[in-house]
Amino acid sequence: MRFSPLRLLLVIICTLGGSPLSLFPNPEKPDPIFQTESLMDRMKEEEILGQLFLVGYSSQEPTPLLLEWIRSRGIGGVKIFGWNAEDLGRLYRSIQKMQEQAEKSRMKLPLFIATDQEGGWVRHVKGDTSITPGNLALGAARIPYDAYRTGYLIGKELKALGINMNFAPTVDVYVNPDANVIGPRAFSSDPVLTGILGVAYYRGMAEAGIICAAKHYPGHGNADEDSHGALPVIYDSFDILWKRDLLPYRMLIPEGLPAILSGHLSFPRITGDNRPSSLSPFFGNELLRKRLGFQGLLITDDLYMYGARQGKTMAEVCIEAIEAGNDLLLLSKTPQLEDPIWKALVSKYLKEKPFRDRVLSAVRRVIETKIRYLPRDSNNPSNSSEPTSIKVATPESREFFLEQSARSVTLLKNNLSLIPYSPSSEERVLLAGPFKDFLRIGKSYFPQAEEFQFSYSPFYRAIPEEKKAFQRVSTRADTIIFCLANPNGLELLRTLKDFQGKIIVFSILTPVYLWEVPWIHTAIAVYGWSIDSFKAGFAVITGSIPPLGKNPIENLFSEKKP
Repeated sequence: MRFSPLRLLLVIICTLGGSPLSLFPNPEKPDPIFQTESLMDRMKEEEILGQLFLVGYSSQEPTPLLLEWIRSRGIGGVKIFGWNAEDLGRLYRSIQKMQEQAEKSRMKLPLFIATDQEGGWVRHVKGDTSITPGNLALGAARIPYDAYRTGYLIGKELKALGINMNFAPTVDVYVNPDANVIGPRAFSSDPVLTGILGVAYYRGMAEAGIICAAKHYPGHGNADEDSHGALPVIYDSFDILWKRDLLPYRMLIPEGLPAILSGHLSFPRITGDNRPSSLSPFFGNELLRKRLGFQGLLITDDLYMYGARQGKTMAEVCIEAIEAGNDLLLLSKTPQLEDPIWKALVSKYLKEKPFRDRVLSAVRRVIETKIRYLPRDSNNPSNSSEPTSIKVATPESREFFLEQSARSVTLLKNNLSLIPYSPSSEERVLLAGPFKDFLRIGKSYFPQAEEFQFSYSPFYRAIPEEKKAFQRVSTRADTIIFCLANPNGLELLRTLKDFQGKIIVFSILTPVYLWEVPWIHTAIAVYGWSIDSFKAGFAVITGSIPPLGKNPIENLFSEKKP
């Protein structure tokens, strides 16, 4: 399939965005392949194997064990999780310290410093970083330049902290309403729109100097379970997977995508077994490398997740992952130096030539990527800003994300023409939702309103006491503006089926729950949970701004009737 219109669109996007992209090495510099071979010829066995590891650590500062892995084994990189990033100044200094340790290793190869900063719902690095309206908001606005700018601004913030790799964009096609772990992390239920926005987002992030790893290959959008605690089983045929879930990758790969994150997903109709796709030679070698022609890095999702382990030892899982075509092993915990994982990899590398050749192929890709994207001087801490001068979120980004939130608000239902809504002076308005910011912003628009805050339950069940209290307070209202975010909120909303007044549903994150309440006649959707998203939604309800967004999962709404 050819995508010449997409290429033209992206040329326009990049022209609007500023300077040309610098993804490829300067012709005057030595060939990265030549440099890689020269380095690998001088590397010891443990230094070769060390490059396979992308590991996490359990505290806000790198542990002595992690620093020893960096210094003595020359590992490939470090993954920053939310628990590492509560203090941005400390995170910045920690990244400097880790890169300094890499500089002290014999081969002096810089580290990949990776994180999950997708925007919207998933934002591992918090503090003074932007809270964006998220991918579904980009799908609702359907403006590729917004996706490009989002990737660029998130990327600039990561770059300021020393992070050089991001597990984003999420290009899972949102086709299963029960795909709760994906939900608002997806761009759309339309694979073509997903691909266009995914490419634009990647181009923006690349312009900011960040290595993108698109995820979750080969596609998590039809999974109804979370691979952290289970192995999702997807019964799609290869033809469906090819035309739908793989389409964004088929669009991204020709555009130079440098990395892909493999998901822990089972496709028994395709492989004939229940092996996770992340450990499947078919998905990693046959499909991705040979048929799709991808030559970049393939990185596993965290191998400590249940979806990867399935009762196997971690050593067995890591070996299978390499044999399946992965180049980097993501481990959320730092193993001991003589952990069985390390011993098993060393033993197999020394004894079995096919495995050794596979390891060498993986490490070759790792080092080539570092040479192309991580020039050593850019990772030298002496060239970095002082911690006191770090600038993360900027006025420019704050303005853009507020505007983007406004562009994405969608009027899903207005059967009774309640929107724009302006209550009479005697009308009793109730604002009900799980977030203080929702109630606070709502109160600024409707000062006379009563408020009811309920829990955002992680177990997706309404608390019985809250349910009874909500039923009592709702009887006093003429109009209820209800924030619907998850199944817990849906359970409370269902208690209003016989309510005789007016109901306006303010859907956030994903609007899929509206399927379950067809008797709701008025609903808007925003796709983030930030102050910007709440402001934009209330501005549409009151008629201050028009609803410009379109339902990004329109296909799902047309296919499934309540």
